[in-house]
Amino acid sequence: MTLRTVVRRLVAAAITLLVTVALNFYLLRVVPADPVATMTRGRKVTAAKRDEMRERFGLDESTVVQFWKYLRELARGNLGYSFQTGQPVTSEIWDRVPATLSLVGISTVLAATLGIWLGARSGWKPNGWFDRLATSGSMFFYSTSDAFFGLVLLYVFTQKLQWFPTGGIIDPRSDNTGIMKLFEQLHHMTLPATVLTIGYVGGYSLVMRASMIETSREDFLQLARAKGAREEEVRRRHAFRNALLPSIALIALNVGFVLGGAIVVETLFTWPGLGLAFSRALGANDYPMLQGLFLVSSFAVIVANLIADVAYTRFDPRVEIA
Repeated sequence: MTLRTVVRRLVAAAITLLVTVALNFYLLRVVPADPVATMTRGRKVTAAKRDEMRERFGLDESTVVQFWKYLRELARGNLGYSFQTGQPVTSEIWDRVPATLSLVGISTVLAATLGIWLGARSGWKPNGWFDRLATSGSMFFYSTSDAFFGLVLLYVFTQKLQWFPTGGIIDPRSDNTGIMKLFEQLHHMTLPATVLTIGYVGGYSLVMRASMIETSREDFLQLARAKGAREEEVRRRHAFRNALLPSIALIALNVGFVLGGAIVVETLFTWPGLGLAFSRALGANDYPMLQGLFLVSSFAVIVANLIADVAYTRFDPRVEIA
């Protein structure tokens, strides 16, 4: 990959991010007629208090001035202040990133590993008993919502068996430290991570299966067999590596989407990450917080897409990034 290609992709990503910033501001700051009125709906708030809130959050100025100040503060890393807590949005998001990263990271590793293995084995010998079983299961998991699996696991493992806590990242009454605190966090993470893993393993499996079937028809595999390579070697060293390319792109993109989209799972298990923050901000009409979360998730998707492009050229130099 040439330096010119890298620069071109970075410029395209930067333009996409700028457009996203503009849409982010417009949809959450301009479209609502009066954010303060929406936020205080159903509460007894005086007109003077509402005026004070508009002035505090800069909502009493023109749209152009608000947008200019938004860009200026964004360049400084300032995303404004949360309507709910009054705290800086940047610090609110930063405090929640580790929880989401750990949950998404573990889930992605598990889902990708299991899904790619299932898809590779299914696609190498399609229409066999393993392929029929794995494909049916993958389609079922892929088409079923995370909320359904989450409710089932909560009912079975927290209500009936009482093996796991109902939510949170730690028990507020716990005084564990060090390695014991880590084990406690992993215990709390088990169910939400399982739900995310189940929700994404089907997608990896189906993509890898289709790619493996297509790769198995390529001429270079017949050439490898003609040279005396064993069937296991043909599958592992030749077919698997080439079939892996679409899954690599899917992994990168899914990390970006799940980072900002694990809303259902985090809300269901009260996991203190970005998804739960988004759910609560949406319920409270906390526009600065929603803007910040939307911007972070959009940035994650853009970066993930860039990584996917680079990964393609790393594993297959024949692919040229446009």
